Amino acid sequence: MEGDRKVLRSGVFKYSKGMYVKNETLKTILGKTIEIPDKEALVHIQFRRFAGCPVCNLHLQSFARRQRQIEDAGIHEVIIFHSSREELLTYTSGFPFDLVADPNKQLYKDYGVESSLWAILNPFAFISIIFGIVNSILEFLLGQRPLPSFRPEGGSFGLPADFLIGTDGKIIDCYYGRHADDHWSVEKLLHIAELANQKKLKTI
Repeated sequence: MEGDRKVLRSGVFKYSKGMYVKNETLKTILGKTIEIPDKEALVHIQFRRFAGCPVCNLHLQSFARRQRQIEDAGIHEVIIFHSSREELLTYTSGFPFDLVADPNKQLYKDYGVESSLWAILNPFAFISIIFGIVNSILEFLLGQRPLPSFRPEGGSFGLPADFLIGTDGKIIDCYYGRHADDHWSVEKLLHIAELANQKKLKTI
């Protein structure tokens, strides 16, 4: 069962730990079909912002550097952007993840992932935004990626979110970010997965 989700005053449905997600069949920007949940691995769904988002790029680079460690922990990374496939192919070359385009934000609605002015106005996001912009400029000068659009698909105010989903579709844990740089680190993800695996072993 999907279970009852929290309903906020805005009418948006939010998942919480212990609930079940509905079965999904998604297609990556490279045409690969993936199933949610994954019967063989934990699935970490990251809801990112727009293709080329400077903060998102920095964050995903930290995950790319430790992708082998994430895979060894039995975690399948699925990254979702509210941009078109064409935009993602332009900005995300080299990332070793399954990337999903959701320009209509249907998955965002299904998972209760929202947008807010505070995504970029929250003071805690300022430093990451500055570093992200500098990094994007350096990548552009090195010919690695084009500069991000000033008018990105889906807008600039998207908030991130993280979901770790078990092989049975149960949400092991989840987090809804409050600004553009408010998301799980690799360490946080690995810690949550380790605790879940320990709990699973105790029940066997």
